[in-house]
Amino acid sequence: MNANTKTIKVALAGAGAFGIKHLDGIKNIDGVEVVSLISQDLDATREVAAKYGIPHVTAELDEALALPEVDAVILCTPTPIHAAQAIACLKAGKHVQVEIPMCDILAEGEEVVRLQQETGLVAMCGHTRRFNPSHQYVHNKIAGGEFNIQQMDVQTYFFRRSNMNALGQPRSWTDHLLWHHAAHTVDLFAYQTGSPIVQANAIQGPPHPTLGIAMDMSIQLKAANGSICTLSLSFNNDGPLGTFFRYIGDTATYIARYDDLFNGKEEQIDVSKVDVSMNGIELQDREFFAAIREGRQPNASVASVLPCYKVLHQLEQQLAAGA
Repeated sequence: MNANTKTIKVALAGAGAFGIKHLDGIKNIDGVEVVSLISQDLDATREVAAKYGIPHVTAELDEALALPEVDAVILCTPTPIHAAQAIACLKAGKHVQVEIPMCDILAEGEEVVRLQQETGLVAMCGHTRRFNPSHQYVHNKIAGGEFNIQQMDVQTYFFRRSNMNALGQPRSWTDHLLWHHAAHTVDLFAYQTGSPIVQANAIQGPPHPTLGIAMDMSIQLKAANGSICTLSLSFNNDGPLGTFFRYIGDTATYIARYDDLFNGKEEQIDVSKVDVSMNGIELQDREFFAAIREGRQPNASVASVLPCYKVLHQLEQQLAAGA
């Protein structure tokens, strides 16, 4: 059996809200089998494993990395350990997809990229917006020379005054507006404009008394080609939740709400034929496995998203200096 037809065996770390999204996506992908599930709460993990037919459960990533049958790892774990775990996977000779963000310290992200280049393994970061059909539709218009971005206006709004995950369950770590939620838009803006970010500015509101992080933030970006982006982020927003993108261009206006797309007149655009699925996470995973089979670097490779983290690092330094 050659590499293009053999089953890719996967270990998935993190059996929470996002890990389950990946498991649901992988169910639809031929030639891929999840063989190990890694999470700290073993009882809850066994329950998820039983539901998805996963034979091996452990609380230790190293135990899964030691399984010779494991080809690849998907990391849906707390942000502060993303880079260290991605490095461990590469050192163990496993392909790795790490959920966004790749790191929350730039030097750690740079080490992930260095190791990927040294090993030649597939290493990818979960920058889902590159894969959502709504954003792919706009990307295809840009690539076809039919649309150029003048401005992106983005709102990332959640109500998260306590530490909860997407399922409303208590979380052991603090989420971060800059390194997690802003990463989606900073990367997408550079990707969609096809132009590096040359100016970046950020301001933030006061820190939360117990969470210790800013709950409101505003970011401005400018690309080398002149396009600009305005991003507003909040964990204080008690009303429509999620991230909403407005693309203002030379020939049209597009409004993207996750996998749905509308024009400036609020008329819905059919994006169901843009790709083989309407599920951005599934499409992201399909790209990861295709890159492994084809021996190539994926869209959203760790090297291709590193410039985003350099911008986030600059913004963090700016915010710290202004505190």
